[in-house]
Amino acid sequence: MNPPETPTPAERLIVALDFNDRAGALRLVDQLAGVVTFYKVGYELFIAEGWPIVDELCRRGLKVFLDLKMDDIPETITRAVRHIATKPGVRLLTIHGGAKTAEAARAGKGTSALKILQVTLLTSMNEADLAALHLVGPGRRFASVPDYVAWRAEVALASGADGLIASGREAAMLRERCGRNFTLVCPGIRPAGDALGDHQRAVTPADAIAAGADHIVVGRPIRDAADPRAKAMQVIREIEQGLAALR
Repeated sequence: MNPPETPTPAERLIVALDFNDRAGALRLVDQLAGVVTFYKVGYELFIAEGWPIVDELCRRGLKVFLDLKMDDIPETITRAVRHIATKPGVRLLTIHGGAKTAEAARAGKGTSALKILQVTLLTSMNEADLAALHLVGPGRRFASVPDYVAWRAEVALASGADGLIASGREAAMLRERCGRNFTLVCPGIRPAGDALGDHQRAVTPADAIAAGADHIVVGRPIRDAADPRAKAMQVIREIEQGLAALR
């Protein structure tokens, strides 16, 4: 694994294009022009619009985080990632699964600059959800959510993943356990004063960055703001506060 690049405060913000149509997504991109350069394309938009929307973002010189949380048999993962790696504007790709999925994705990316990020635990899940799956709790394999996340992280990085997707609540722990030689992206971020929505383990931009996140993902707070551009600039200021706390 190569150490992550050092992005500017604005480059640390990834805006999630949580739309089901090209027009809505590109309208937000136009509103954020000159402020935001990194966008997440997830299931909803990718299923609705496919590669053309990714290609359009790349044509505009923007960076793309393709959030597909891929998990399948190794051969399928390798072949799919091999194709994704031909898209130079796609910088980040998420996988789910376990060690074999990470190994297969690593084989697919080859020597490309694409970074493979393994999801540790969805930010919509909490300790009660893992307890219901008999993973966390008294007598279970893991004593807590952080224990489970740390195990997932260590397996992923040992299997060739370039980085991790994790809640900002686990960011400091992951940096302590796994070091800094990987890319850490934290979704479920909510600016100070915003509602949490369905993210059970959300944190603020400043807290996530101060805890060790390289990038944060913000969707609805920017998409649904009366002034998305102003909200994005607020998030960047909070990122700067987080960076200041590290000095």
